[in-house]
This record gives sequence, structure tokens and C-alpha cells, in this order.
Amino acid sequence: MGVGVSIFTITIGLILKFAIKPDAMNDPVDIHIIGVILIIVGGVSFALQLLMMSRTQQRGPRFQSRRDERMYDGEEPPR
Repeated sequence: MGVGVSIFTITIGLILKFAIKPDAMNDPVDIHIIGVILIIVGGVSFALQLLMMSRTQQRGPRFQSRRDERMYDGEEPPR
């Protein structure tokens, strides 16, 4: 799941938890519990996405500069 899907899941969970009255539905399923489950799943997914994005960010140059790799014959490198 991406960050957008996580936020969408949290939003649907909040709507089911706080906006729908249980009297409106006569189903044996508790809508509030489904809302709480969606909020938890969305929150965990969002946290994992942030963790994965922070691990994949580059922290510095990926390759060394060719200027640093030059070999000099016992002399000081030109400045």
C-alpha cells in the first residue's frame, strides 16, 4: 500500500467509526469495530511506508567523483 492508500484507509475507518450510527444498519456486524480495524491497518501501513521511504533515501553521493579517483605519480595533486 502506498501513502495515499493508507490515508484513504484511515479516512474510511474514521467515517465508519464516528459518522455512521449503528442504528442505521441492522447487520450483525459492528461498524465501529470495522472502523477501528481500518484505522489501525491504515496507521500501521502509513508508518511502514514512512520507514521504507526514509531507508531508501540517499545520504550522500552514490558514486565517488572521478576527480578523487585519479592517480598521481608521487606528486601533489594540482590545486
